[in-house]
Amino acid sequence: MAITSVRTSINPVGGPVSSNRAALSVVTTLFFMWGFVTVLNDVLVPHLKAIFDLNYARASLIQFAFFTAYFIFSIPAAKLIDWIGYKKTMVVGVLIMGLGALLFIPSASAASYPLFLGALMVLAGGITALQVAANPYVAVLGPPETASSRLNLAQAFNSVGTAIAPWLGGTIILSGTRENAEVVRQMSGAAQQAYRVHEASSVKLPYLIIGVALVALAVAISMFQLPPLPGAERHGQIAGESIWKHPQLVLGAIGIFVYVGAEVSIGSYLINYFSQADIGNISELAAAKYVSYYWLGAMIGRFAGSAILQKVRTGTVLGIAALVACLLVCTSILSLGHLAMWSIILVGLFNSVMFPSIFTLGIAELGPLTGDGSGLLIMAIVGGALIPLAQGRLADMIGLHHAFVLPAICYLYIIFYAFRGSRPVPVKPSE
Repeated sequence: MAITSVRTSINPVGGPVSSNRAALSVVTTLFFMWGFVTVLNDVLVPHLKAIFDLNYARASLIQFAFFTAYFIFSIPAAKLIDWIGYKKTMVVGVLIMGLGALLFIPSASAASYPLFLGALMVLAGGITALQVAANPYVAVLGPPETASSRLNLAQAFNSVGTAIAPWLGGTIILSGTRENAEVVRQMSGAAQQAYRVHEASSVKLPYLIIGVALVALAVAISMFQLPPLPGAERHGQIAGESIWKHPQLVLGAIGIFVYVGAEVSIGSYLINYFSQADIGNISELAAAKYVSYYWLGAMIGRFAGSAILQKVRTGTVLGIAALVACLLVCTSILSLGHLAMWSIILVGLFNSVMFPSIFTLGIAELGPLTGDGSGLLIMAIVGGALIPLAQGRLADMIGLHHAFVLPAICYLYIIFYAFRGSRPVPVKPSE
């Protein structure tokens, strides 16, 4: 018998179970797409770093631009749910994602780093709307007792995308032979620009395909009948209700901030980390394939986590996963060679259950405030912008190897949230 791990005060979606399963299958395709697109950033970081001769801090602006969009657009996306509902918000999000992907084509033609950053922000703005709508939709699309399990399952397909993206993206985007950085610096201005245009062109085809696929997906979803979630929506304000009165939500937002920051920090620098002489001593192309193992671990862990969370409390699973992840990062920091490589790769396996678990613990018992609570949690994904930037600056000062201490600290907070901070405190409407 499943142990109740997350309870909500809203009614689960009524109607046939088969209808809910069909809706879950459709929404799961969205999880796959945003996972695929997001993790392509791990390939873009070393690629654009080399093309534009960037240090680690400037290269981390790729993740900064991408994840800052979550902070900017999350609350507007939550309000959009209040106005037009979950389904239409998902469609709008996918269309904006498609536009952002297509903007990579002029960015590559101009070989402009600021234009690339702008395209990433548009792309991430679409993903933000999608996440604000899709995560709570899956969480309440069925019995509250299995909310964490259901969201872990959907996130597992997100991880299928994250596992495939570095392999395919690395093969297509990093397959060329780049000039040595010193040789490029000695070129004339015109020759440098021509070289950058040539190298940047490798992103055109993959992002063109992604853009077209996303537009087609938006059209398909708009024609599919998704069950409404009236109990998880609110139209207008409710007197006396405030998301800030729910400590499990506020502390959960911090948990999402540090979790995404840690996960993205690790993924962003793995290619550069593995190519170091005392770690992997391999090419960037070969390193990109090892990054797939990091995200493959997340995929395996989410499928396994979906089953485990049918039997074990969400907070317990989350706390153990964060503890092991912290120990693995510390092992990588204190070692070299293959041990350093594989210990950091294995972190992906234990990252797997963290986002869906923190998310479902955070929105527990929010009722009609679920959409606004989701907006706050998704806004906290801005940690993926700030923590990699901080790690990039730290890497420039003390070296990339030891800069991984920052993600280790992040996992310590998640341990606290899992065992103490995630406990819901009942709030009376009159308070």
